[in-house]
Amino acid sequence: MTIVYEKSKGLTDAQTHYCPGCTHGIIHKLVAEVLVELGVLNEAIGVAPVGCSVLAYNYFNCDMQEAAHGRAPAVATGIKRVRPENTVFTYQGDGDLASIGTAEVVHSAHRGEKITTIFVNNAIYGMTGGQMAPTTLIGQKATTAPLGRTIEHSGKPLKISEMLATIDGAKFVERVAVNNPANIRKAKKAIKRAFECQIQGKGFAIVEVLSTCPTNWGKTPVDALKWLEDNMMPYYPLGNFRDFEEDK
Repeated sequence: MTIVYEKSKGLTDAQTHYCPGCTHGIIHKLVAEVLVELGVLNEAIGVAPVGCSVLAYNYFNCDMQEAAHGRAPAVATGIKRVRPENTVFTYQGDGDLASIGTAEVVHSAHRGEKITTIFVNNAIYGMTGGQMAPTTLIGQKATTAPLGRTIEHSGKPLKISEMLATIDGAKFVERVAVNNPANIRKAKKAIKRAFECQIQGKGFAIVEVLSTCPTNWGKTPVDALKWLEDNMMPYYPLGNFRDFEEDK
């Protein structure tokens, strides 16, 4: 029998805990495939966050470290500095990275730490019940914003990629989405580029991935993908903001 598809060796056989329609599983798959294709799986060390992907250490088939809420970039910095030969990455949601861990990711980028960050933006705190996140859209309802987020009360949603792209130490910054096959292929290309940035010793790299949260958005998996396209992508435009080949 001809094998047409095999699960990446970068993933374990553990069954994930993610909700139906959540795209964390797709993003895990892309990261795992890239680690294998770049030949760095055996030397990779991932740092798992607090949040929906808190159990990511069970799913990636490489060494993993758990970090306190928001501290993944600081932990990854320590690991990379004592083991520069390893490929080190963080995997973080928007509550972890854009709220509690804002300082850590900004200063890691500023220092030009040679780590790779995968930032999953689903515009809400998923694991803890759907509270408003820094990335929650204007008008979007959350358990802590039952009438919808307003600019007057909370300001505009934070655009992490645009902000980090202004920092010299951030050598690769790109925003992607995993809402359809074409964008999934582009997301994998960006993730591979972000790891190449680290492998070539260029500096900090981050890929922001627009993701869904059907459970806390109160939508079916299909409707959630449509909501992402209609609401998140206009405010968070996809594209590359910085590439290390362009820095002189």
